[in-house]
Amino acid sequence: MKNKLTIICSLLMAASLSAWADVRSAIGDLQNAVLWTDYFYVDSVDANQLAADAIKGMLKELDPHSTYLTLDEVKSMNEGLGGNFEGIGVRYQMENDTLLVINTVIGGPSEKVGIMAGDRIIAVNDTAIAGVKMSNKDIQSRLRGPKGTHVKVTVLREKEKINFNVKRDKIPVFSIDATYMVNEEVGYIKISRFAATTNEEFKEAMSKLEKQGMQHLIIDLQGNGGGYLESATQLASHFLNYGNMIVYTEGRREKRKEHYANLKNPFKGRLVVLIDEESASASEILTGAMQDWDRAVVVGRRSFGKGLVQRPIELPSGAMIRLTIAHYYTPSGRCIQKPFKKGASDAYKRDLNERYKRGEYLSADSIHQNDSLIYTTNGGRTVHGGGGIMPDIFVPLDTTRLTPTHRSLIAKGSVNRYVLDYFKANQKKLSKKYKTFPEYNAGFEVSQEMLDRLYAFGQEDSVKIDSTDLEKSQDLLKLQIKASLAADLYEQGTYNQIMNSHQNTFKAAVELITDPNRYNFYLNQGKKQE
Repeated sequence: MKNKLTIICSLLMAASLSAWADVRSAIGDLQNAVLWTDYFYVDSVDANQLAADAIKGMLKELDPHSTYLTLDEVKSMNEGLGGNFEGIGVRYQMENDTLLVINTVIGGPSEKVGIMAGDRIIAVNDTAIAGVKMSNKDIQSRLRGPKGTHVKVTVLREKEKINFNVKRDKIPVFSIDATYMVNEEVGYIKISRFAATTNEEFKEAMSKLEKQGMQHLIIDLQGNGGGYLESATQLASHFLNYGNMIVYTEGRREKRKEHYANLKNPFKGRLVVLIDEESASASEILTGAMQDWDRAVVVGRRSFGKGLVQRPIELPSGAMIRLTIAHYYTPSGRCIQKPFKKGASDAYKRDLNERYKRGEYLSADSIHQNDSLIYTTNGGRTVHGGGGIMPDIFVPLDTTRLTPTHRSLIAKGSVNRYVLDYFKANQKKLSKKYKTFPEYNAGFEVSQEMLDRLYAFGQEDSVKIDSTDLEKSQDLLKLQIKASLAADLYEQGTYNQIMNSHQNTFKAAVELITDPNRYNFYLNQGKKQE
C-alpha cells in the first residue's frame, strides 16, 4: 500500500499545481454529487453503484477501450488470460434449467472421480441447482473454489442419482486450439487468445510439429481478440531476426518503449498468417510485425483495428479500470487503431456490422483506406495505417451456406444438444469402428436421418425450419456435426481440422504456402530493387 501511495504522490508532484487544483475541484464535485444523491434522492440508492456508474460514464467519454470492471469481471478476465482457474474441470451447457456436462477435462478432478459427458448436475453441496433458474455466475461460484477444497456434486445419470466428492484443482485454460500437420511439410497452429501461457504452449506446439517434419507454418489468428502484449512479442521472436523491432508504444505520460526480437535461432520456413475482422490487439501486433519485416504473407480480411494500450488500475473495492495510456505502433510506424468519436462507443461497437453492410467482407474494393497514412515495409512494400491490417491476399467471407435457420439452430443450442445426444447413444460403437481420428475423418458421414433428427431438436427449441434455408445450409450443418463429434471422440483440435477442410481462407493459405514461387511473389511484391 505504501508503494502505491508513493507512486501516486510522485505523479501528483510531477503535475503542475494548477492542474492538480483542477483535479481536486473535480473530485470535490463528484464526491458531493454522490453524497447528496445518496442523502436526498427520492428512493434508496447504492452509493457504491453510484460511484461505479460515474466512473463508467467518465471512461465512456474518453475512448472505446477504457473500461470499468467489477470485482467479478476482474476475476473472470484473469481466469481467461492467466492460463488456469480452480474448479472441478467440466465443460457444460444449460438445458431446460439443468446443467448438462458436455465433457470433462482430461486428467481433471471430475474425470478422476467418474463424472461423464451426459451427466446432469442437479445439486452442489446438497443445494439444488436444477429447475431453480439459477444464474450461470451463481452456478460457477458453487463449483469453483480454491485448489484442494472438496465439493459434493450430485448428478443424474439415466434415472440414477450419484453423489461424487470432487477435490478441486487448477484447471488449464488453453490458448492454442489446434496443432496438426496439413501435409508432410506444412504445419498449422490455431491461437484463440494471447494469454500468460501462450508462449509455452506455442513452443510445445512447434516442437511437436517439427518432430513430424514441419518445414513451413500457417498461424491462424482468425477470431483472436488479443490479450497480453508480451505474449505477442514472445511469439514474434520465434520468426524475426535477433534485434528486429516488433512493436513500440508511446503516450502522453508514457515514454516510447520498444520491444525487440530476442531469440538467436528463429524459424526460417515459409510463414502464412490468417486474420479476419475479429483479429485484434495482440493479434495485430504479431501480424503487423510479420508484415512490416516481410516475414509472412497475410491472408484473410482486414483486421479489427485496435491500436490502444490499456493499463489495469486496481481500485480499493477490488474493482478495476483499464485505462488507455498509449498507442502501439508497428515497426514501420503504423498505428492500427481505427477512427472513433469520443463518447460514441455504441457506433464503435457497430463498426463490424457496418463493414458487412458496405460489402467489405465480400470485396476488397469496398475497403476505403486512408491514403495519407501510407508506410513502407523493410523490403519496400506499401502498407496502410489508420484502421486495422489489410491482408496481402484478400479472401471474401463465404455467405452461401449461412441462413437464418442455420443461425437459429446454432444460437439456440440445438446443434450442441443433438451432437451430445448422438454421442451418448453411439460413443462405444463409434470408438470401436473408428479407432483413430484419420479413420473417422475418412469414413464417417452424417446421414440424412441424422439431419432430420437435428431438425426435430430445432423444432423443440422453437426454431423456424425453412426448407430453402436447409437446402443451402445442410452441407455446413453436416460438417459441424461431424467436427463436433470428432472433438468429443478424440481431441479438441480435430474440430478445426475438419472445419478447415472447407474453409476458404485456410484453403487459400495452403495453396499459397505449397507454391514457393507464388509465395515469394506476394512476399516480395513492390520491394525496392538494389
